[in-house]
Amino acid sequence: MSELEIIDWGRTRYAEAFDQQKARVAARKAGRCSDALIFTEHEPVYTMGLRQGADQHLLWDEAMLTSQGIEVFQSNRGGDITYHGPGQIVGYPILSLHQRKDLHAYLRDLEEVVIRTLACFGLAAARREGKTGIWLESRKICAIGVAVKSWITYHGFALNVNPQLDHFSGIVPCGITDGTVTSLTSELGREVETADVKAALVVEFRKVFLKLGPIYD
Repeated sequence: MSELEIIDWGRTRYAEAFDQQKARVAARKAGRCSDALIFTEHEPVYTMGLRQGADQHLLWDEAMLTSQGIEVFQSNRGGDITYHGPGQIVGYPILSLHQRKDLHAYLRDLEEVVIRTLACFGLAAARREGKTGIWLESRKICAIGVAVKSWITYHGFALNVNPQLDHFSGIVPCGITDGTVTSLTSELGREVETADVKAALVVEFRKVFLKLGPIYD
């Protein structure tokens, strides 16, 4: 891996962060910047991925969305519909995969980062057969949806630390019909500092991707 820059955008609207991601992808492609792991926390928004029928999983009408202050955005990431909001860590790795053009392997590595991070907090999370994201049995704690352009990754993961879980009731989150959504706070029964989770994510991200050797340019 080339030098990894850690960036925190703070609180952002999804549309603005999407534009910033695309600008970073273009800069990475042109060699004007290094690989990066970007953190942000979005204002309340439902984002729809490219999976067919994702729009059918939006349950709340316009009036309800307005009353709850939730936007809706059509994204170009993989996956179904999901929720982003305060109390959730969104991670956007923007990396060059030119030396290892394997998006499936990249996705598995990204999942491994989240699994290891949750283990740092005593949670035995795992993948779930036939489902995306990271789970604690039938409870989803992290959504994952990635994209790649010219073998530069963008989009990423959304880890629930302490979001307003009621907002997930406005959708069928990620098309889940046989599970629920959870958070670190709900699972641990105590408040968790977002800064501590970000720090763990950075450590585990470096471990997982650096073990692969110099695969990025």
